[in-house]
Amino acid sequence: MTLLKKIITILSTVVAVSAYAETGVSERKIIIGQSAAFSGPAAQLGIQLNAGAKAYFDHVNAAGGVFGRKIEILQRDDQYEADIAATNTKNLIENDNVFALFGYVGTPTSNAALPIFTKAKVPFFAPFSGAQSLRDPFNKLIFNVRASYNDETEHLVDRLVNTGLKNIAVFYQNDAYGKAGLSGVERALKKLNLPIVETATVERNSSDVSKAVEKMMAKRPDVIIQVSAYTSCAAFIKEMHKRNYTGQFYNLSFVGSQALSDALAKEGPGVVISQVVPFPWSSANATVVGEYTKVMNKAGIKDLNFSSLEGFIDARIFVEGLRRAGQDLTREKFIAALETINMKSYDGGGFDVNFSSSNHNGSKFVDMTVITKDGKFKD
Repeated sequence: MTLLKKIITILSTVVAVSAYAETGVSERKIIIGQSAAFSGPAAQLGIQLNAGAKAYFDHVNAAGGVFGRKIEILQRDDQYEADIAATNTKNLIENDNVFALFGYVGTPTSNAALPIFTKAKVPFFAPFSGAQSLRDPFNKLIFNVRASYNDETEHLVDRLVNTGLKNIAVFYQNDAYGKAGLSGVERALKKLNLPIVETATVERNSSDVSKAVEKMMAKRPDVIIQVSAYTSCAAFIKEMHKRNYTGQFYNLSFVGSQALSDALAKEGPGVVISQVVPFPWSSANATVVGEYTKVMNKAGIKDLNFSSLEGFIDARIFVEGLRRAGQDLTREKFIAALETINMKSYDGGGFDVNFSSSNHNGSKFVDMTVITKDGKFKD
């Protein structure tokens, strides 16, 4: 090789390196990180959300990626514990050098990560949480795809009251998530001048519901709204049934619908769950569901559910942001690109998303479903 060719090669390398100088971005790869529950009592939440997201990322990668870059998602198990999530977040940012954080599961874990990614100026995309702490005050780094818990609880309470059910109690997880859901119910009932007749708690990652059952049975409310994960909610429902409780159970979407149905088995029929994504088994009202089904089947995943559909939708929007950011990808360009995604410029396939420079809360979509006798769902 001549001296001139060597110089040209060196200069080309320097230019290539400088062109892809953003953390987590190389000429061939974009690295993102996810801390979620992949083991423990809430494991199915992380497993299912990740399955849908990874299926879409793999689909994009198989077609050449985004501007030739493949998306790699690093999974870190936090067992739905805040202190582990904080450690994972520091490691993902400082050691793994991720471009962005994606699909964290839970309010306490996301809250634990918040000061860390904010200080590091790392985008935090699509947490599996509807908490106000991730919406107010406005944080330019956070992009919420799903509806808030306030949106869910208002929809749920309105439905109950409109059907004549006003004797409402709340069973909630004794942490940031449970309290966020409780606050949403209180807010919705206050608008209607109605009180909560009783509250009872369960600790995170625990199935000890004995005290909660005693409190609820003393009041026997018409409806119990549950704000917890599937393991404790299933345990609570089963114990209440043993006491011959005949009221209704309503759950927020975070519960993990399929996991709750599986845990309840024959005791599931009639349990209601609010949803923040379309019905995963019908594309009649949302073409994105047909796309999801095709991609999941191609990946060899036959178990469709609300959580993996949410992960799929999150990944789809994330990729749209990468495409709009252009070839010279930076975090700032990515954030600015996401802020241009709205229902006028982006075909969400029946799931509308509206971001702007002053609003990073993409959707207010809420629907209701009920578990059927065969353990499936009816919308």
